[in-house]
Amino acid sequence: MESPDQRPFSGAQWTISAAGHEAVIVEVGGGLRTYRHDGVDVVDGYRTDEVCPGCTGQVLAPWPNRIRDGRYSFGERTHQLALTEPERHVAIHGLVNWVPWQLLEQSADAVTVGYHLPPQLGYPWPLRLRSRWSVDADGLRAEHEVTNIGGELAPFGFSVHPYLQLPGVAVDDLVLRLPTRSRVLVDGRLLPVGVTPVAGTEYDWTSPRRIGAAVLDSCFGDVIRDADGGSSVSLSAPDGATGVSIWADAEFGWWQVFTGDALTGERQRRSVAVEPMTCPPDAFRSGKDLLTLKPGTTWRGAWGIRPGA
Repeated sequence: MESPDQRPFSGAQWTISAAGHEAVIVEVGGGLRTYRHDGVDVVDGYRTDEVCPGCTGQVLAPWPNRIRDGRYSFGERTHQLALTEPERHVAIHGLVNWVPWQLLEQSADAVTVGYHLPPQLGYPWPLRLRSRWSVDADGLRAEHEVTNIGGELAPFGFSVHPYLQLPGVAVDDLVLRLPTRSRVLVDGRLLPVGVTPVAGTEYDWTSPRRIGAAVLDSCFGDVIRDADGGSSVSLSAPDGATGVSIWADAEFGWWQVFTGDALTGERQRRSVAVEPMTCPPDAFRSGKDLLTLKPGTTWRGAWGIRPGA
């Protein structure tokens, strides 16, 4: 019998592997704890005896980022969410990142986990979430489904929160390519107050260049899409010898980039969170790219990580 102090803080651990790729998916939050390729950690993860730091690898739904004062209106009603980032008086990163998800399917190279979000104060719509995580020769792939199992239209947004790293390469020296034309302007609470073009500014990474001293906790939009409608962000070493990219399909029209400066201890500015988002911050209030799920309908989106220069 496992004693309480031996149980991983993130619950059950499900390891998947193939072609030199290995990832660990966890019960708490149904997210990604580690991902490595040929023994090299591509994702800056966390230990089994550690509470998930900085939302590392978490699934963020039914909204990503922040909602001002945790208060929004939808239809004829106004809703109040718990203020989960009280120092900024906001509700942050949804309702599913600290709850236990269930194992639904498992094989050597893939695992599917699920969670039923019950109606609750602040978000009275029931959702069924499923995430299939897999690895193959191309890298890590995540496929997400969210179904409205209630009887009313539900507001919805989605994101994930992986931190990428190239071992031995400092954040300042990482060469970033970010295919976006605009940046969300924020106030002191990191809440949006406007949008501005990046062309000709220090925030333009449409052509690859070093992150340098830039301090980023910023959302970027007007995505420059690939032929398939998706987009990708890449990080590489200065000499181009190593690199990693994160891709997202056409469902994701925004990218959040966080250089980790607000984290504490050894994690401060050690890796870069690159988050594909379906909507910008505070979308429950602004309505910008807010998804609405009709009763019985399912949203699907996919993203993944590819190691390599």
